Amino acid sequence: MPRRPAPDMAPNHAKPEVRDTLTTRALQFSMSALQSRMNLRDPDALDLEYTRLMMGFLLFVPAPAHLAMIGLGGGSLAKFCHKQLAHTQVVAVEINPHVIALREAFRVPPDDPRLQVLLADGADFVRHPPRPFDVLLVDGFDAGGLPENLSSQRFYDDCADTVAPGGALVANLQLGDAQYARQLERIRRSFAGAVLTVDDSDGSNAIVFACRGEALTTLRTTRSSPLLAPLCRPKALNAAGWKPLQAPFARILSALTLETGRGA
Repeated sequence: MPRRPAPDMAPNHAKPEVRDTLTTRALQFSMSALQSRMNLRDPDALDLEYTRLMMGFLLFVPAPAHLAMIGLGGGSLAKFCHKQLAHTQVVAVEINPHVIALREAFRVPPDDPRLQVLLADGADFVRHPPRPFDVLLVDGFDAGGLPENLSSQRFYDDCADTVAPGGALVANLQLGDAQYARQLERIRRSFAGAVLTVDDSDGSNAIVFACRGEALTTLRTTRSSPLLAPLCRPKALNAAGWKPLQAPFARILSALTLETGRGA
């Protein structure tokens, strides 16, 4: 994928397009680059598979109190977390003012005590975070792909410092990006190898889970047991949000089992 310079070298931000069908509304920077998609009949649902996979952080951090996300996009993850995680405070950081200007079009609710949308540079945010976060979601693609300042070793080191002990980073990477292997290795280095990757079904996105603490090791041990723990609804998740996540969570646990079997 093409890449763009760091934000301080790019004075203007690309203006995304909004494309509607009878049932969906999409945010795109080009015809071939889908950033986010909303089901018009169910605006709070996670319409794209990779976003449902990113919610897999609940397998590692079942009850996050504080969650931050780098990249708002169409607000799919922000809306879902705000609605389905009733006891989680969510901060969404977006550098592009044109994207934030579309929050009403994508039915992102106004700020309240549990949701805050910030116009800020995600790299600066994790370099000087206002607090530790139990979960940090990174999905910061723009018209040029994944910016270098959101995929550098310094950035992932700062992410590791931002994540609270026992917490997790979840990063969306593009499998077709020439820098994918390097990005993944940087995350491994920042999180001392406590990393699990899960590809989406069409092979476009790789979701990377990186943990601080023993959560990944504990889950690996549980899944390698002859008596596997049943797939249960995370305690922080509302019942209505559980059904669409069961298949993605099973996919994550399957990937974990395969990785454990290979001796990862």
